Amino acid sequence: MLGNIIRAQERRRATRDTNRVVLPFEWGAEYVSNIVNGQEPREAVFDAARRAVAHSEEFYALAPVKDYELDGDLLTWTSAVRTPTPENNTACARFFPAQPPKRTGKRRDETRRAVVVLPQWNADAQSHVALCRLLSRLGIAALRLTLPYHEARRPAGFERAEYMVSPNVGRTLQALRQAVIDTRAAVAWLDAQGYERVGAMGTSIGSCTAFLAFVHDERIDAGVFNHVSGYVADVVWRGISTQHVRAGIGGALTLEELREVWLPISPLSYVQRLARLPRRPVRFIAARHDLTFPADLSRDVIAAVRATGVPVNVSWLPCGHYTSGERPWVYLDGWKIVGFLRKNL
Repeated sequence: MLGNIIRAQERRRATRDTNRVVLPFEWGAEYVSNIVNGQEPREAVFDAARRAVAHSEEFYALAPVKDYELDGDLLTWTSAVRTPTPENNTACARFFPAQPPKRTGKRRDETRRAVVVLPQWNADAQSHVALCRLLSRLGIAALRLTLPYHEARRPAGFERAEYMVSPNVGRTLQALRQAVIDTRAAVAWLDAQGYERVGAMGTSIGSCTAFLAFVHDERIDAGVFNHVSGYVADVVWRGISTQHVRAGIGGALTLEELREVWLPISPLSYVQRLARLPRRPVRFIAARHDLTFPADLSRDVIAAVRATGVPVNVSWLPCGHYTSGERPWVYLDGWKIVGFLRKNL
């Protein structure tokens, strides 16, 4: 009964935004590959995707950042991934330093801890700010990253971050790669500031980004992945929030083809890599009535990680994707995020 009510609420909330735009299908080979020897765009993109999975260390490599600038609480730097959208080429994050602990008479932990926080797709400037402030009050610094094509990084004339996940196959690959590398740059900045324990926490597309950063950067000491799925293609194909993206793809690709070409940005591509790395605390949070990241997709990636023997903490919320951001579920979700980070950083 409760599940039916929540799923109905999820469908209503998914239709609230009336400014979704169906963009045309494009291969976008120029975003991921130099077309040589007369290669067709389709062939170039598939080749680039195969190389990216096989050499993911190179695909997600972070070049040294030399122009970090902290002005008040705003940290900016030049993104290592250059795009045709000038606004998107400046990465930015809002910094919430840890507040001094209250005197209790008890010996306090002197470890400097911080978390990179990655919001969901189409998040506004206030999304996850309350979470960052809570972490700050609990003695954990937070660095809230603005994802590519979001907020100040959004191209002129756009109301939504449609360029981050779109029917342009190559641009979507580049956008998620940029998000991961920007996340690694944020981790590098915190490391340079003397933070000894650094975590990564992401929601929805931010969860995917955080996971990809986690498996490519051992400086991240703990990860919380809030709403999880193994394949970006399956979320776009089946999720109720991405049907305009699916409409733009039309009949240009099958689900199997889209899954293959977006393997470089899909967590299931790197489960075995995670198994080879030193053990670090991981929490997956999923929602039983999620229609955006369908629950069976969450179960698949959780099962794949567990099959490797990697210890993983799993929490299931009794709500959906949209409703997890509303009372009372938002408090439960926040408690599961913050409690895990306090314990494991």
